[in-house]
Formats: sequence, C-alpha cells, structure tokens
Amino acid sequence: MSERLVVDPITRIEGHLRIEARMAADRIAQAYSSGTSVRGIETILKGRDPRDAWAFAQRICGVCTLVHGIASVRAVEDALRIELPTNAQLIRNLMIGAQYVHDHIMHFYHLHALDWVDVVSALSADPKATSELAQSISGWPKSSPGYFADTQKRIKTFVESGQLGIFANGYWGHPAYKLPPEANLMAVAHYLEALAWQRDAARLHAIFGGKNPHPNFVVGGVPCAIDLDSDSAINAAKLAQVQGIIESMLTFVDQVYVPDTLAIAGFYKDWGTRGEGLGNFLCYGDLPAGGLMDPSGFLFPRGVILNRDLSTLHPVDLHDQSQIQEFIAHSWYDYDSGNDQGLHPYDGETNLEYDGRGGVKPPYRQLDIDQGYSWMKAPRWNGKAVEVGPLARVLMLYASGHAQTTELVEMTLGKLDLPVEALFSTLGRTAARTLETKILVDAMQGWYDALVANIKSGDTSTFNPRLWEPSSWPRQARGAGFMEAPRGALGHWIVIQDGRIANYQAVVPSTWNAGPRDTHEQPGAYEAALQDNHQLADIKQPIEILRTIHSFDPCIACAVHLTDPESGGELQIKIS
Repeated sequence: MSERLVVDPITRIEGHLRIEARMAADRIAQAYSSGTSVRGIETILKGRDPRDAWAFAQRICGVCTLVHGIASVRAVEDALRIELPTNAQLIRNLMIGAQYVHDHIMHFYHLHALDWVDVVSALSADPKATSELAQSISGWPKSSPGYFADTQKRIKTFVESGQLGIFANGYWGHPAYKLPPEANLMAVAHYLEALAWQRDAARLHAIFGGKNPHPNFVVGGVPCAIDLDSDSAINAAKLAQVQGIIESMLTFVDQVYVPDTLAIAGFYKDWGTRGEGLGNFLCYGDLPAGGLMDPSGFLFPRGVILNRDLSTLHPVDLHDQSQIQEFIAHSWYDYDSGNDQGLHPYDGETNLEYDGRGGVKPPYRQLDIDQGYSWMKAPRWNGKAVEVGPLARVLMLYASGHAQTTELVEMTLGKLDLPVEALFSTLGRTAARTLETKILVDAMQGWYDALVANIKSGDTSTFNPRLWEPSSWPRQARGAGFMEAPRGALGHWIVIQDGRIANYQAVVPSTWNAGPRDTHEQPGAYEAALQDNHQLADIKQPIEILRTIHSFDPCIACAVHLTDPESGGELQIKIS
C-alpha cells in the first residue's frame, strides 16, 4: 500500500496550498494540489460600475496588485473598444516591467533561494574565498572579504541567539543541499541586499500610480498627467527618478541576479531532468508596441506549445468559448448545468458545494481525491492542461526566434553544459524567470526612451475619454482583459448590462498551474510536475517538493474564489 505524504501549508507563497503525494517507496507516484483558502471578489463586483472594477479586482491579492488592475481596465476597454494614447501604453509597459523585475528578484532570493541555499552552512565559509568566488562571476562592488565577514557575523548572531527569524524552520543540513559554504554565504549576502534593494524598485509604481502597492488606474489611460513644468504632474524631475530606478534595476539584474542564478544552477544540473510534467505551455502575450488589438506587436508572443513542439505556436482566442473553459469535477463547486462540463469565463459560476450537514465543503482530514479536493477550478485550453508562467513565455520567445532570448538561452545552456531539453524542468523554469527579467529590464529602457521622445515631440496625452460616459455605451457588452503577469497568463472577463457589471470572472496563473484534475482526470501543472522524476532524499523533510512547487511561484490567494449566495455574499465555513 502506498504511503501518503502531506505538506500543508506550503510556505513562502501567497495564500494557502496543500500538497498530498502518494509515494512509491521514496518516489512520488501521484500528486494532488489543493487550494485551501477562499475569496469572493468576483461576486462583489456584480452590479457595480465597470469603471470601478479595477479598484476591487486589485484586492484579489496583496502581491499581484498591479497585474489585476491592468487586466481589469483592459477588460472594460476591450468591451467598450477604447484605444489608449501612446504615452499611456508606454507608462503601463514601464509599470508592468517594474512589477516583473521586482517580483522575480524577490521570488528568487526570498521565496525560492532557500530551497537551494543552506543558510547555516554559510557559517563555515571562508570570507576571503567567498570574495574570490563573487569577483570571479560578477563586478558587483559589494564583494570584499570584509563585507562577507560582516555578513557572516550577522548570520552567526541570528543562530547563536536562537532566533533565526526569517531563516527559521529550514531543512538546514539536508543531504539535498549541494552548494559549498562560500556559495551559500554569497547567496545569503545577496538575499539580505535584495531586501533593501526592493524599496527603490517599488518607487516607479508610486511615481506613475500614486502609491505602491495598489497603484491607481483609470479606464482609457493612466491617472497621471504629464507637464514638465508642474510639481503635481509627471515632470522632468520625476522622469529622471524613473531613469535612475531603471538603471538600478539593470545593475542588480546584470551583476547579482543573473550571475547568482548561473552559479547556483551549476551545482544542481540534475534538476534539469525533473519537474516538467505536462509539456504544454500557454501565453496570452503582452507588452504591446502599439495597441492590444495587434498581438504581432507584443514583446511576449501569444500562443500555445503542445508536447514540447517548438516548431508550432497554436493560436489563442480569449473570446472563443470553446477554447478556454474551467472544469470543477474535482473542485468544491457546483455548476447549475452539471459538473462534468466546462464553462467559458463569460458564463462562469462560483456556486458552493454543500456537505449535506448545513455547511460547505471542506472539512476533511485527507483530500478525497475521487471527489472535490480544491477551491481552485481546473482551466483548460481546448481541453488540454497547460503550464503558464516565465518558462512558457521564454519558450514562446525562443520558438519565435527572438534574438536576445535565443542568445540568453544558448549562453545559459552552454555555461551549464545542458541540452535544450533541460529547459523543460524545475531548473529550466527557475532559469527562465531570470532570463526574462534580463529581457524586460532592457526593454524598460527602450520604453522610457520612447516616452521621453514622445513628450519632447509635444504629445502629453495620457487619457482617452471616448465612451467614458455610460450613455454612449452599448446596452450589452463583454470584454476580455488579459496580461502576462509575472506568474503567467492572467485573464479577466467582464459582461456589462445596462451600464453595470452582470458577470465578472478572473482566471489567474496559479489557477492554470495549481488547479486540480479535470473531468478527464488530467492533472494540473503542479501535480504533473511533481509526478515527473521526483525522488525524496528524506521523506520527513521533502525539500524536493518545495523546489518544484516554488519554481512556479505560487499565488493561491489569486487562484481561489468563493462566495455563498444564500448569505448575501458572506461566507461561513463550518468545521466539524
């Protein structure tokens, strides 16, 4: 009889995720992913003014705030056919790019690095040898022996006090850790530096959006005016601040993030054969050079890759109700029309499954994998399970012949002495996040230069008022707002009736990746990845599960959605 291994909660993520694995000796035979937290934003939006939707949609998550705001205003703009001024599109691109750079660096160092870096091992490192290692891979100025000796003292103080704080409860000393002490010390030093660096990176959102997190947006453009001579608008001084932030991001990416990724990956090349699973990848595309109506001008291409075939990108249509559907055969929901079929988000429902005792499901002790076992739905593209996220985007760029991506991928594979097949793995997923950060921070300079040139030409428009008044809207309208969030393909679908929201559904990256099995028992991306060549060194400390799950950068708060229609939208869960 197989043993069931439960990891609940998965930590260092946003939200609550439970993983159950059925073991065959020390290998994972089957895995099950369950979102165990709940939210109700979509139903809260019903009946409201579509122009206000973004302010509510941003609260879906405390991490992915900007991306939900962008997807929401794009959904309304798509429904009402509103085009953006050039400046507004460039400013949105800059804000999206800043979100990526900030998010990916924070994920690598603070959410994922400790799966590969043994903090306690850094205590035995030689600071001089650590300095030599750091200087051999980068020109980052903070790399002297004295600097690393000071960092080592800080770690020692944590350990000796018995208050490890952010480093508590790690699997320190686990046999799966492979870095030498000096590499561990270097990585921990950069972990601490990144904590301080992120403060400056977040300022770009505040300049253009008024605050961070939850920056402001507006349907039809951006809320900031441009006037080079005004203190209350985007002026020359604020543009200079943006340029400084971009330069700071570029320096950290080039001299810290990219070299660290390559250095750490070199000790874990065996992870280039683990953790793929599906072999199918989806990207909505994003970061337009012009308008959103022309995907050919997107930096990230739109398409689907099936069965690792990089020679063909299948087209994606967010309005085609046969392409994107959500299934609930293994979710804690009920569809009015039956639970064996999928629904397109335009027709999406979030009806609870009741337990027959006056409460809603769960409670549970172990997941009932033959029935519903997650608050997440199971999205599918043309009936197929797909993976979304940095790996999907880099594969799309690589498959489409994007020159910089091709150069970066071949450089990475060459330095690590790995075949192209290693891209389809846990290691490949982590490396892809780093490479796309480099691509984006370089693109940000181009968007900034274009914005400055456009302003100098005399164009200061940041808002399109067309169709702003509801009296000019069609009586019925519906739209799909999409974007490539750092974690992957994000879609918001809106149905407008008589100037109000009649239905609103969000299908987020972690729903695509972390969702349960569907009607045809196809596993989601997390489940399939864990079932792909995972052998555990210590079943009581399953760090291998954390490595693969964290490589997706889960955000479960975004992925689950729930409301109780019989209590006016207020959810009450009864635990027996």
